[in-house]
Amino acid sequence: MPPTHTVHTSHLLTALTHLLLALPTLASNPSLPFVINTWAGPFTAATDAAFLSLTTHPLTTTSALDAIEAGCATCEQNQCDGTVGFGGSPDESCETTLDAMIMDGDSMHTGAVAGLRRIRDAISVARAVLVHTRHSLLVGDLATQFAVAMGFGPEGDLATAESRERCEVWRRGGCRGNYWVGVEPDPEVSCGPYRPAGGLVGVGAGDGGQSSHDTISMVVIDAAGRMAAGTSTNGAAFKVPGRVGDGPIVGSGSYVDGEVGGCGATGDGDIMMRFLPCYQAVENLRRGMTPTEAAEDAVRRMLRKYPRISSGVVVVNNKGEHGAAASGWTFSYAYRGGGMEAAKVVSIPPLDTGMVVDSSGDGPSEI
Repeated sequence: MPPTHTVHTSHLLTALTHLLLALPTLASNPSLPFVINTWAGPFTAATDAAFLSLTTHPLTTTSALDAIEAGCATCEQNQCDGTVGFGGSPDESCETTLDAMIMDGDSMHTGAVAGLRRIRDAISVARAVLVHTRHSLLVGDLATQFAVAMGFGPEGDLATAESRERCEVWRRGGCRGNYWVGVEPDPEVSCGPYRPAGGLVGVGAGDGGQSSHDTISMVVIDAAGRMAAGTSTNGAAFKVPGRVGDGPIVGSGSYVDGEVGGCGATGDGDIMMRFLPCYQAVENLRRGMTPTEAAEDAVRRMLRKYPRISSGVVVVNNKGEHGAAASGWTFSYAYRGGGMEAAKVVSIPPLDTGMVVDSSGDGPSEI
């Protein structure tokens, strides 16, 4: 479990001041507080957990950052869809590692971990990086060492019997769907070990897509109008050990600037991080685009280079207006705000069908 933090009187006064200053905003914007995140199904438990953390107490000290941590931690503990938290998406060696990032929309401070081993609380460790260091990203065993110093774990191997069996089945099948290119023996029929093959070097892979990879990426607006964003994932299944995806990369898996809005993204992370789609989407908001226009533009930029990319981008401005765009699959996102009693889900068809969605327009019905 993450360490317990003492709430000081100064923090209470600060929270109360923010709440009092926000009263005109709250009166004019019944949508706040507001939570939005990628995916539906088990991921809506994270939406509700984040929202309830903001609304449980009338004079709460819960901030947008607290809500991001609560929401993503819920998905980590629930092992959402097997793609967040321990016991999912094993790498080639059958080990599960975790990536997470959290960002404050006022200060633009970030904290992130990647390739985190033997520690389950990835989003909380990322928050510790934000709070207790001047750095933005810690990785691998040294991130684990930092986490232990901060009072987390370690829990041991993050694999489970189920994830190990899944990996062994994959290996017995010849390791099909791995991420190696330009090596020998042929990665289509062999599990290696590999060595560089002759011929062209550094050509790299196309946009063949990833194997069943999702991320929870969340944006929160608290009662005072402050914004935060975060992500958590266990990465791509059967990845090369040491691989880091787009989840902990600022501007790719998520991004927020409280002056305009925030973004969360999921999909083929190795490709998406080359475009920083969430940074692009937030800058699109700054240029005057609607949330849907901002998301659509970010996805189209990727499609022009990688027509087969699977992606989902959800965008919310600082008023709580939201929209999304997707490619390669039907994408969904969940949100909850104001007086809503439960999270709602919006389904987004892939952009290349010619259909787009905005929460305020005539699009696919909410579920």
